Amino acid sequence: MKNNLINIALSVFMLVFYTSCVDDDFEFGELTTPSNLSVSAEVVGQSEENPFGDGTGEVIFNASADGAMTYKYVFENGSSVITPSGVYSHSFSQTGTKVYTVNVIAYGPGGTASSMTTEVEVLVTYEPPQDLIDKLVGKEWRIKSEAPGHFGLGPVGGVVPNEWYGAGPNDKAGRGMYDDRYIFSEDGTFTHITDINSGDDTGTIFGRTGLIDEIASCSDCVIESDGNDILNVPYSNYSENWFITAPGGAETINLTGNGFIGYYVGGDHKYEIWDRSGNELLLRTTDGRGELDWWFLLTSEPEGGTSEPEEFQSQFNTLLWEDNFDAASLDTNTWNIETGNNNGWGNEEDQYYTADNVTVQDGNLVITAKAEAFNEYNFTSARITTKGNFDFTYGRVEVKAQLPSGGGVWPAIWMLGADFDTAGWPATGEIDIMEYKGNEPNVIHGSLHFPGNSGGDAVTESTTVANVESDFHLYSVEWTEEKIVFLVDNVVYHEFANSNDVPFNKDFFLILNVAMGGTFGGDIDANFTESSMVIDYVKVFQE
Repeated sequence: MKNNLINIALSVFMLVFYTSCVDDDFEFGELTTPSNLSVSAEVVGQSEENPFGDGTGEVIFNASADGAMTYKYVFENGSSVITPSGVYSHSFSQTGTKVYTVNVIAYGPGGTASSMTTEVEVLVTYEPPQDLIDKLVGKEWRIKSEAPGHFGLGPVGGVVPNEWYGAGPNDKAGRGMYDDRYIFSEDGTFTHITDINSGDDTGTIFGRTGLIDEIASCSDCVIESDGNDILNVPYSNYSENWFITAPGGAETINLTGNGFIGYYVGGDHKYEIWDRSGNELLLRTTDGRGELDWWFLLTSEPEGGTSEPEEFQSQFNTLLWEDNFDAASLDTNTWNIETGNNNGWGNEEDQYYTADNVTVQDGNLVITAKAEAFNEYNFTSARITTKGNFDFTYGRVEVKAQLPSGGGVWPAIWMLGADFDTAGWPATGEIDIMEYKGNEPNVIHGSLHFPGNSGGDAVTESTTVANVESDFHLYSVEWTEEKIVFLVDNVVYHEFANSNDVPFNKDFFLILNVAMGGTFGGDIDANFTESSMVIDYVKVFQE
């Protein structure tokens, strides 16, 4: 890090402190230099068949010395890391088999130190894809402060971004993060501008208490704090190096030295790329205590910019099934009409579903919710499913629809696991392609329900779309083994990393309905009479 002024200040402080101690006839105890320094290096994946490792370039170093308090590793590419335990996992990045020299320093009390060099021969087969390099290089990246969930935290190894906390739009304003900019240069240089609005090369940074003091201190200013957050620590612009690895197949940005993004949490300065669609990067890193995963949403779009989002390219191009509703009536060989209230359908809903509230008119499916008394309920509507008739695993679902209006309406386009009858809910899994409530005009929700994340704790995001009650819009989900992507008019607004830990790798069936009130729809407008969800078509594509 280029923080020489801090280092000089600390050196002067130590000199003054030492002088004062001498004047007071204070004597230090004996300072013992660490001894018997040894270092082992485990090349990940090393075997008789793969003597130089599995090609990931990852090596686990373990240093020990008598009397050592901490250890420092210095690598040929200029990166270095300090670890109190002496254990550090490093990813080499130069393609091919190469011998690397690593300098290891053991520090004892009073700055005493001993050092040694070790060599390790490692095979690296990974080469980052060119489209990722092109995406990163030559742009000015920033935290997307205007977006919900641009900064958050969750459990180490969790599969849900911001599982425990996600910052709201501009929630951390004035905290030394939103004015930072990150530049990845083609020559491997990573530049961190700590205040893009500053007239010089100084700004402030934001980080975790007990960790940010690894890199910065403030001897002549007041340190601001808020709980476990340290705010606005003075810090100069700096440059480090960056390179890409893919441990376990996960594309990862590695920053040398103490390079960091967004909020300083220490650790290994490796940022896994969770998603890189459009002009955004969703990154996560584990803090230096191994306690939390931290999530950051970056964008290369200028602040306040109005650039058009990149058009999403589907990987599914073969039509598997469709219903354009061109027949005179609903195809009951495909669609089941469900009736009744079923104890509020588990959501305290106020409508009674009937077969009379679903029709096919002028090439459209029409599901109408009405304010009318029926079987002791004050509202009627309709719900249809493809359960037992059509289900599928993975693909792209497209539904072109115009949504109903009025306080309390709750239209939904969604899917349930085909094993619903045996697995039950939420174990079966639920994919809500589109949910809408008339009490929040033009706000579209996409959600996932599964064990541990269901009901009010579903994994959900929303987006605002103009004129959803008067115009047709395309509501879609792109569902693969790796991810589930939610879109409106082919623009992504929510992504979820699929895995074997969640129930989204099996057959699902489709559901279309309009509910009234309930836990999501909310209060029903006393003046509501009737309104319809009108669907032009439903299509499912696969590869």
